[in-house]
This record gives sequence, structure tokens and C-alpha cells, in this order.
Amino acid sequence: MGGRGRSRTQRKHFSQSRENVWKIPKSSEVSANATPDDANNSRTNQHWQPFATQNPAFDEYYKEQEIVSPEEWDTFIECLRKPLPAAFRINSSSQFYVDIRSQLENDFAKSPKAEDSNGCEVEAIKPLPWYPDKLAWQSHFSRMELRKNQTLERFHEFLKLENEIGNITRQEAVSMVPPLFLDVRPDHFVLDMCAAPGSKTFQLLEMIHKLTEPGILPSGMVMANDLDVQRCNLLIHQTKRMCTANLIVTNHEAQHFPSCHLRRNHFSDSHIGNIKEPSISQLQFDRVLCDVPCSGDGTLRKAPDIWRKWIPGSGNGLHGLQIQIAMRGLALLKVGGRMVYSTCSMNPVENEAVVAEVLRRCGGSVELVDVSTELPQLVRRPGLKKWKVQDKGQWLASYKDATKHCSFVATPGMFPSGKSYKETTEHDQETETGQFCNGDGKYENGDSTKVLEAEVSDLPLERCMRIVPHDQNSGAFFIAVFHKLSSLPAPEKKYAGPSKKKDSNSTQPQKMMNGVNAFSIEDDIGLLGEKDSQISEATLDTDILINGMDEVSLNTDQNEIYEENKKEDTEPTPEVKTGAKIVAEKRKLQIQGRWRGVDPVIFYKDDAVVDRIIEFYGIKESFPFKGHLISRNDDTEHVKRIYYISNSVKEVLELNLQGGQQLKIASVGLKMFERQSATEGKSAPCTFRISSEGLPLILPHITKQILYASAVDFKNLLQYKSIKFPNFVDPKFGEDASNLTKGCCVVVLKKGSNDFIISYSKVNYNLHRRTQTR
Repeated sequence: MGGRGRSRTQRKHFSQSRENVWKIPKSSEVSANATPDDANNSRTNQHWQPFATQNPAFDEYYKEQEIVSPEEWDTFIECLRKPLPAAFRINSSSQFYVDIRSQLENDFAKSPKAEDSNGCEVEAIKPLPWYPDKLAWQSHFSRMELRKNQTLERFHEFLKLENEIGNITRQEAVSMVPPLFLDVRPDHFVLDMCAAPGSKTFQLLEMIHKLTEPGILPSGMVMANDLDVQRCNLLIHQTKRMCTANLIVTNHEAQHFPSCHLRRNHFSDSHIGNIKEPSISQLQFDRVLCDVPCSGDGTLRKAPDIWRKWIPGSGNGLHGLQIQIAMRGLALLKVGGRMVYSTCSMNPVENEAVVAEVLRRCGGSVELVDVSTELPQLVRRPGLKKWKVQDKGQWLASYKDATKHCSFVATPGMFPSGKSYKETTEHDQETETGQFCNGDGKYENGDSTKVLEAEVSDLPLERCMRIVPHDQNSGAFFIAVFHKLSSLPAPEKKYAGPSKKKDSNSTQPQKMMNGVNAFSIEDDIGLLGEKDSQISEATLDTDILINGMDEVSLNTDQNEIYEENKKEDTEPTPEVKTGAKIVAEKRKLQIQGRWRGVDPVIFYKDDAVVDRIIEFYGIKESFPFKGHLISRNDDTEHVKRIYYISNSVKEVLELNLQGGQQLKIASVGLKMFERQSATEGKSAPCTFRISSEGLPLILPHITKQILYASAVDFKNLLQYKSIKFPNFVDPKFGEDASNLTKGCCVVVLKKGSNDFIISYSKVNYNLHRRTQTR
């Protein structure tokens, strides 16, 4: 299929590790005949040689694109060569966020001024003026300078501790901007299409949790997706500090993100573990964040090694992929919803050109939102309306120029007008004979020279926003906000079945060149045919192909499917399989939901264990508990961890299960209970203890196994591994502890110092500390 090549490109873009710029190549090492002093000096100079912060191709490219005016070019470049200031954001859903903000305002912001790299005294930190409620702060020092500056040592330790706990998130300032324009509310279903490393995802989770009370979950949820498995692990680690039950992490190519929907003949209750039909029939989102992979030259201040690797064509190669991801995001967006498209690139081919092409493909179903009045203190510039494309040193002002010079990289969508041109007529050939592009954006023909004038777009691209580094001492970023007015238009041609082999003049390669593979978003509806046109445009081609097959009955028992798949895995048939059989087998795998290398998501339905947990901890009936527990182990006898999910996540999981488990789920839910591994713990009435991650959520809803300790006894519990009951300072506390049932208990610091909670397990006459939270 046409999409395979781009899939590999995107995977390569993420999976390849960044080159180790500090490693000295063998070819540059000193010769064997050199003296020891020469060798030491050479190695020292090579190790500490600063990055080159200039690139002539970079200067030529962005001067021609007129990213900034000629008068401010020197200021722009000078700012790009300075280290990026460190920035961080306070977690607004944390119960301590007011105290942290107060400490920053009254302590660190008023601390003695520190010296910067030039020896000048400057204030250490200040709040970002455009971020609401003074929840984002920026330092005048880079992360490297913070580590080295003795005056800021206490502040640096504060940052490390609070970041580890989850009270703050260290994040580049401009990276905080895109989620602010999504206007997320607690009841929204939000999709972060390219989420790793997770700072923006964490920010989205803050937004849906911000207005909810402790112990109460919002009705919305966040689905964070990333292509690379290792980046998914980083994403999970980052968001784990949030302690949320409203998050699902998936592992898919963003441009092929699956759509979950009920099949036409979806399973009956008897075939899927008595799970009732979900309340939603199609997975679509109120908000979509589309922070696409890009060339990343907006991060030069943070990653100076980009200077020497930057080439003009890096943005051209990503243009088609960025369009596909943006179109997929709009297809998954609900009508009336909002999507933010963003990049950390300054290249208009990756920014305005993508936005313009998306608007053209969507017709009047999508509009570009003017957000110039939002966040008024954020200095931003309007999007460009004209730009050029550079390919192999040649400047191209229109697609007509690309056809003249046989450019196989440039596509019509890269240019402001988006128009394609037919082959040059004989008359045009005669009049333009002898003209050629000299690589400086000019045509030469004898003594005459004609300057290439860039096209001007008639779309409202000025509603996009560009953030340039020297405006507010930040990195560079591009942001566009889309509003979906109606369903996306159906494609003109419908899929008519397998096509015959095409010759070199086929239109299919041209279609792929223009950034659309053979099964693009626009083809999703066309694959359905007339009778299925009611299915949303979010439906993927693979979903439809599988749904349309009748070789396997949807009423087939799951055990039979599993046994058949097992036989196929162990005893492959020698016969050549037809296309129909291959699709049928893929469908069986989707029904079973067996993603290779990924643990299954199983609703935990061991009623005996669940009832013991409810009775042991005295969980209130008002707390939605049964039906909200899952595990990642299909062997219920050996489940080690039980996770809790919100009602919104529960709905999505039920829909995914009945839709054939199309979502490849890397992480879901909040770890609530862990099986006791100690010998004494196994003999307790309840073998599952409360996890420290799930404790903040469930604490307001348990009525048993709770102790309230004074500051002195609380300190002793933290300091000593075990304490006998008579040795507690407060006799009442020791008496209450002795009356607890053997097993896990929770110790809470009495009011007046209510910032500490500890989970303990009681064994015989000792209290053994198991976990602790802030």
C-alpha cells in the first residue's frame, strides 16, 4: 500500500537515536607519534569545542522566506545563539499548587540576584506574563547554568524535588502554548496524537482535573498516542506523576490512528464476557492536539547541534506526513470541536503550507479560528501569506516552476495557491526557451533577468500565529487553531475493488506524490459504498475492509477463534492464502485483540476478591467501584496489580472491546491495589494493599483501616522500620492501631499538618511501612 513507505519514514524519524555529538571520531584522534602534551591538548580542545552556531544555508533560506524583517535579522540570529532559559509549570490540579506558587513569589523570586554568564546580576525567576494564574515561571538561566550556579543551588534542588513528586513540570515555555488554545473542559474527550515525551499531555490532564474536587473524577478523558514504543514508555513515566484514572496511552501511527465504532453485527452479551453495549458507538473527540513531527529548527537554542545538521529540504520531506496527521485528527474530531496544529519549526512548508492544504481539502467543513484576542500578553506574529519552496538549491515560486525543473519533491500543496499546472504548451516552450534558474531565485535569459515572485495565498493564514525567539526570549513555535463546522467532504471517487497493475503514467503515483497515500483519510468514506455512508468519516480503511468481510461470522465464539488462531500460529498451512483469507485472519486477530508484545486489558471480575476489598477497606457505596477495575493479566489467579479506570475510560474500553480491540493500549488506568508479596501479608483477610498511586483518589471513600497520627508519632513511623504499640507517644493512637485488622492500613497526619499520608501494613504487633506519598 502507498502508506507503508511513509510509515517507515515516520518510524525512522522517531526510532533513530540522536547522534552523540560529544564522541570524538577515530579519524580526528591524534597520531601515534604525537607527544603526550599534544595528545592531551588535542583531546581537551575537541571535547570542549563549542557548537558552531551558524549555517549559511539557514541564513539564506529564512532571509528569502522573510520570517522576520531585514532590520531585526541580526537580533533574531543573536537570540538563536543564546542558551534557552529554563521554564516550568505548576500542576494546577495539585492540592499544594497555591503553597508552591506562594513560595515562588515570596521566597525564590525575592532571593539574592545571581550572576549570569556575562557577570551581570539578574533576578532568578519570574512568572510568564501570558500564562493564566501565574502557574508558569521562567528563569533567566539555562538548565546548565542552573546546575552550575552556587547561588541558585537551593532553587535547583527545589525544582528537582517538586518535579519528581509531580507538583511541577519542567517544560519549554512555548511548548506550553498549544494546549491553552484548545479550551479544554473537564467533560471533554481529548486526543493528543503525537504525545511523547508527555509535557503537553500532562498539561491536558491538569485541565480536565482542575475544576474537580479531591476524590471525584472528571467525566472527560485524555488519550495520548505515540508511534514509538520507547517514547510511549517515556510518556507513561511522565504522566504517571499525575495519578490519574482518566488517561489511555496508545501506540499507533498518528496518520493511521484507528477509529473505534460498533460493528454492524457487533457481538452479543454472551460472546464478550457479559459486557453491555457501550453508551458511545463511535470514538470521536471534543479536542485534538496535533503537535506533529517536524524538522525542529525552532529548538536551536535548546539543541544547538541542529545548526550543523540543518538543510533546507528537511521540511519538504515531512510536509506530506504532516498533512496526513492533520487530516486524520480532523476526521476524529467531533463536529463543533477544536483542533490545534503546531510545530516547533520555523519553515512555512511545514506550517502555513500544511494549514492551507488542509483547508483546501476540507472545503467549508473546517475554519481557521482567529485567536488573536486570547492570551493578549503572549507576543505572537500572524502567519505568512506568501513563501517559496527550495529544492536542491533552486527556488520555486509555484508548482509550474517545479514541473519545469523536474522537481520530484515539490507538490502543489507546498505552494500558497495550491494549484497544479498542466504541461507547458508549445507556445510557452517557444517563449521560454533558453531560460534557466540560477539557484538565486532568478531566471536568466541572455541579458534579461526576471525575479521570481512568490504566490500569495487567498486563505486567512494570518489567523495562524508564529512565535519567534527574540520577542519574549523563548524558542520558536507555530500554532493554528481549527474549528470543525461539519463532516468532512466525501471523496469524488469511490473504491471499486482491487485495481489492475498500473503503468508508469498511472495517476496513483501522482496521488502519492501529493502527500496522500492510497488509503488516505478522504478515501475512508469512499470504501464504504452507498449503503454504509452513514458511518463517520473517522472510520479507517482497515476497519471498513474488515467489517465488510463475511468469511468469519461475528457470532463465532471467542474460544473457537482463539483455538483456530492457536492452530494457525503453531501449524501453518502450506497452501497459498488468498486475499480474502488473509483479511479474514486479520479480522480474527482483531476480534481477539492480541497485540504482539502488549499485555491485554482485562476487566477484573473476580467478585470474591472485589467484595473482600470493599469489606476490608469499607469502601463507600457512593464510589463507583465495581466494573471500574481492570488488570493486564488474563490469568485471574495470578493478578498482581489491579487498576482503576474512570467512567469515561470504561466507556472507551467497552467500545474498543466490542469493536474488535483496534486500539493498541500501552497503559491505562490508575494502579489502585497490589497483591501482598510478604508471607505475613498473604495470611491477611485481604491480600491486596492500596497502592500509593491510587491512594489520593480512594482515601476519601474508605471508612476502615485508617489511623490519624500526631506529628511526633508520624515522624517516628517514618524514621523507624517497626514500632511496638506501647511505644507510641499518643496512647489512643497505639490502641487504635492494635484494634486494626491484620493487613494494610493508612496513616494520616492530623489536621494542622495535613500534608502527609502514609500507607502501612500491620503484621502481628508491628507496623511495617510499605509505601508513602507526599
